[in-house]
Formats: sequence, C-alpha cells, structure tokens
Amino acid sequence: MPRSGLNRAAVVEAAAALVDEEGAGEELSLARLAERLGVRKPSLYNHVEGLSGLRRELALMGRRELGRSLSRAAAGKAGDEGIFALAAAYRSFVKERPGLYGATVRSYRFSDPDDPDLAAAVGEALEPVLAVLASCGVRGEEAVHAARGLRSVAHGFATLEEAGGFGVSLDPDESFRKLVGAFAHGLLRSGERGA
Repeated sequence: MPRSGLNRAAVVEAAAALVDEEGAGEELSLARLAERLGVRKPSLYNHVEGLSGLRRELALMGRRELGRSLSRAAAGKAGDEGIFALAAAYRSFVKERPGLYGATVRSYRFSDPDDPDLAAAVGEALEPVLAVLASCGVRGEEAVHAARGLRSVAHGFATLEEAGGFGVSLDPDESFRKLVGAFAHGLLRSGERGA
C-alpha cells in the first residue's frame, strides 16, 4: 500500500534534493532515496520504474527547470544582452541545482531518443536560445552549432567553478563576463557575415 502523501512528484522532488546534496552519479540509489523518504525500497516502485525510471524523471525535471530558467532570462532580450542573460541563467542553474543539472547532462547518454516527453523538454529549453540566436542573425544549422557552443561555454565554466577548478584569486564573475563576451562577439560577427 503506497504511503499517504507519497506520489511520483514527491518521490522525484526528494530524489532531486538528494542528488543536489550528494551528486547524481552512480551513488544515486533507490535504497538511499527510500531511506530519506522513510519508506521501504519496494514502495518506490509504485511511483517510478526503478532506478532507470527515476533517472529519466530527474532528467525530465532538470530539463524543464532549465528551460523555464532560460526562458525567463531571455524574455525581451536580443543580441549580446540575450546571450549574456542565457549564459548567466545556465551558470546559475548549475550552481543552484548541481545534482539535478548533473542528472540532466548524464541522461543524454542513456535517454531514449524517441521519448516524446524528453524531446519536448529539450525543445522547450532550446527555444529561447534559438530566439536569441535568431536576433543575432544566426539561424538554421548554424544556430544549432551556436547553441551547442553557448551551452559548452556555460557548462564548462560553471562545472569547473563548482568543482573548485579556479585556484587563482581573480574574480570568476569577471572571467565569465570576458568568456561570454568573446563568444558573443564572435557570434555576432558571424551573424553579420551570414546576413
């Protein structure tokens, strides 16, 4: 009998909090989650389809949250202002939800390319990025390349920062501004050439 008040959303929220505290790697287990929720491990199967189902739910949650964050950041912005806003939102998401973000990134290796929910969540996260890139004159396949580049810039910086990878005592915010500025400058120049 499922515990009163325990449902899929509550299980996934608890798992997200757990991975934010402890990481989303191999250490995520249903036993650890059941312990946190005060239930027996078999009870979780009433709400998620095992560990792989839980990982899928975390990926879906993370992609949706990231998409909402990017949409809010990009609203009403274009050009380099939009690029900076997107990169900052991405960086903030990594810092605020490190385990959920890790589950999101990790899921690309294991996700079903035909999963309509995951595909829709990816599309929702990509939509504001493509809109900002279009404002820079970057469209079509070039926009996909540019979106991957922007994601790589923000991901690389934020994950290095979270891992303590910047030992020199310079302001990381200034480093981030310079990095994103260089990316935006190159992107805007390539957009002008393509116009």
